Amino acid sequence: MDGDELGVVLIVGASGLVGREAVRLCLQDATVREVRALLRRDVGLDDLLGPGEPLTDAQRSKFRPCVVDFDRLERHTGLFDVDTVFCALGTTLRQAGSQAAFRRVDFEWPLQVARLAHVHGARRFLLVSALGASSRSRVFYNRVKGELEDAVRDIGFQRLCVARPSLLQGERGEFRPGERLGLCLSRWFFALIPDSHRPVHVRQVAAALLAACCADQPGGPARRVLTNAELRAML
Repeated sequence: MDGDELGVVLIVGASGLVGREAVRLCLQDATVREVRALLRRDVGLDDLLGPGEPLTDAQRSKFRPCVVDFDRLERHTGLFDVDTVFCALGTTLRQAGSQAAFRRVDFEWPLQVARLAHVHGARRFLLVSALGASSRSRVFYNRVKGELEDAVRDIGFQRLCVARPSLLQGERGEFRPGERLGLCLSRWFFALIPDSHRPVHVRQVAAALLAACCADQPGGPARRVLTNAELRAML
């Protein structure tokens, strides 16, 4: 595989806002041979992506839904023989119901994916993290995100790209009061919010990560962190 080819891409969290955009962009990318979407239930491509730019038959043929038990990922090791992993898996404390459940979804599952993919030869790992992510943060959400960044970094991928977006803009299937309030307030006070904290569209996040993992020449930094301002500058 050439350095600027994504090859076989595994997308984790494909049913989420950023994950859906990553699926569509990868199917449209000529350097992608196959898109494996790790899912908890069987979902057709049209239902997964919803309305949007139509795909050709050739693009659609690259899609492979992979239904797995995330608590038993070791049973699906064959799925992790890929070139690139795009991880957009995540939940909220409200959805998870407890800090332990949140940590399982946002830390334990992504880390297990990263380890299995690395063992099977994956060279690139693209991670959707969060603004303020730090393993030293006093905020539980940000601390877990930062701990995941650190743990994936230590695995030793040839290329690790991390996106730290602020509030996400996009058509969401469920209602999240905190994010909806943040987006409404940002419209009123947009001029007062710096680019570092303004909402970012999910397509910008997905596109920026995919572009960044192939942008640098060999010998460049193995890890790149994309700030919210850099994400907003995409597209």
